Amino acid sequence: MTRGEYTLSDDPARVDAVAVHAYLTRSYWAEGISLELVKRCVAGSLCVGVYHTTDGQVGFARVVTDRASFAYLCDVYVLEVHRGRGLGKWMMEAVTAHPDLHGLRRFVLVTQDAHDLYRPFGFTAPAFPERYMEIARPGLYLTPGG
Repeated sequence: MTRGEYTLSDDPARVDAVAVHAYLTRSYWAEGISLELVKRCVAGSLCVGVYHTTDGQVGFARVVTDRASFAYLCDVYVLEVHRGRGLGKWMMEAVTAHPDLHGLRRFVLVTQDAHDLYRPFGFTAPAFPERYMEIARPGLYLTPGG
């Protein structure tokens, strides 16, 4: 799909792992992540990218899913200089319309500050947050071997 100078694609061969790594390594959720780990994450996930005609990959969203009952949306970003053009919303439209993600029993995400982006697509706070558990390892990518 194309909108002006931008193209959106879910073709895994199109993902620029180096560009994704460049953003994720400075994000609050994946600071210091290695390029090798980014490549493994991309290979095992359904990914959507936004590409600019001259700037290359400028947006990304990754969905970890079994494509049957569960999905976890993560690593969503649009480069700062390309924000304010509806690219995040466009990626979310593509993700929520993707045929591999229809009929899922649960579709989750974690965000610090983008609730307004996700809310129009049906994401809400968990009905029973006391049921959710996690193993969290903040800063893991910043440690040797992490």
